[in-house]
Amino acid sequence: MDLLLSAIKKYQASIVFISPTASRFLLSKLKDGNLSSVRTCVSAGETLPKPTWDSWKEKTGLEILDGIGSTELLHIFISSSADDIRPGATGKPVNGYQAKVVDETGNEVPPGTTGKLAVKSPTGCRYLADERQKYYVQNDWNLTGDAYKMGEDGYFWFQARTDDMIISSGYNIAGPEVDAALMTHESVMECAVIGIPDERRGSLVKALVVLKEGFSADELLAKELQDFVKKTIAPFKYPRAGEFVDSLPKTEK
Repeated sequence: MDLLLSAIKKYQASIVFISPTASRFLLSKLKDGNLSSVRTCVSAGETLPKPTWDSWKEKTGLEILDGIGSTELLHIFISSSADDIRPGATGKPVNGYQAKVVDETGNEVPPGTTGKLAVKSPTGCRYLADERQKYYVQNDWNLTGDAYKMGEDGYFWFQARTDDMIISSGYNIAGPEVDAALMTHESVMECAVIGIPDERRGSLVKALVVLKEGFSADELLAKELQDFVKKTIAPFKYPRAGEFVDSLPKTEK
């Protein structure tokens, strides 16, 4: 990431594609927020939490464009646009693509309801002689494996991967929502929220937290973070288990 920052400045890059994790790292390295050559910044590779978007905008003055695509569809199919961004939302369907949120039976759900993202596309490929094809494509719609909800304004909001929803005591809890809440706390540099098995509740929400410099990993701060999540989103969504770690695993590129 140090090389990326120096390359942007050396070559006066005007368009930058980065992951939210890379955004946070660059923010920690930018002393003056000066990325004057950059006019467009695009996020990809993972969900873009609103706190990361807000911090990037505050320090650099740039609004990050978010979007989602898939290998199977060979293209981005939902994206924000430079003149109409909703911080925290992925965006609206790209021209030529259709998207909707459906329930387990494939029926479209009302706005504001979390369900499975389904996309109809002019591009794409298929799994040949592979069982995944019949699960990925149903009634001519591609099920991307993402849980989304759509607002009344037609904007799509990522909730979690469908296989990453944490079901605890009968509640559906989206890990990225808890993650985003934790990221707004002044002590948190990075975090990852997962579900762990629990005999009584089925699953528990667990948070793995990387702290910023100057904060101590102790029980007092752990309790403070739990209470912070309760107040920020909902009491039943707070991480009942937690662990302070030095770093989080990253996908190799």
